[in-house]
Amino acid sequence: MMKALGSEPVTDLAAPTDEVLMSRYRDSVQTPDFNELIRRYERELYRYLARYLGDTSMAEDVFQNTFLQVHLKRALYEDGRPFRPWLYSIGTHQAVDSLRKAGRHPTVSLDQQRSSSDESDTGALIDLLVNDGPDPLDELQDKERQDWIKQSIERLPDTLKQTLLLAYYQDLKYREIAEILKIPVGTVKSRLHAALAKLGEMAKASHRDGDG
Repeated sequence: MMKALGSEPVTDLAAPTDEVLMSRYRDSVQTPDFNELIRRYERELYRYLARYLGDTSMAEDVFQNTFLQVHLKRALYEDGRPFRPWLYSIGTHQAVDSLRKAGRHPTVSLDQQRSSSDESDTGALIDLLVNDGPDPLDELQDKERQDWIKQSIERLPDTLKQTLLLAYYQDLKYREIAEILKIPVGTVKSRLHAALAKLGEMAKASHRDGDG
């Protein structure tokens, strides 16, 4: 994973925002500002890439390429633009490009349940799977449930998997996901609902098969 470039992180008493750091780096290319951005996102972004790619080694390469692109694209950054979705947009593009070059499709690791963002009206993923009526997965143990969810989501179209990952496992808001994927907010919501509907259908089918 990319490391800080030989300088201590920014340690101002009033810590600058990501946006201030990026604007300063764009204007003066000061290494400490770049290092601080890496420090703030190295764990979070790496975990996202590892889940998306399903390969830790590839995730490390894509992480480095992402921040290389942040450096190369710094002149394109506009003052006040939210940095986090901009960074995720670059990272997602790099991940998709890496998978394309490797001739692979993205996989998603869903071993840990996380809540959706406060803007989401769909609730946590697993909760939604069992929200209406009897739970078709009641008879499964937790490990079996996790395995089933992971396998089922990997069967979804890439666009639906990608949206689920950003919404439920990175706590991104609808508008941030829309910016990252360059789609309207309404499309983000429709993808999430479509994905959850498909998972619900799979759950019911699995339950029926189990009865058989």
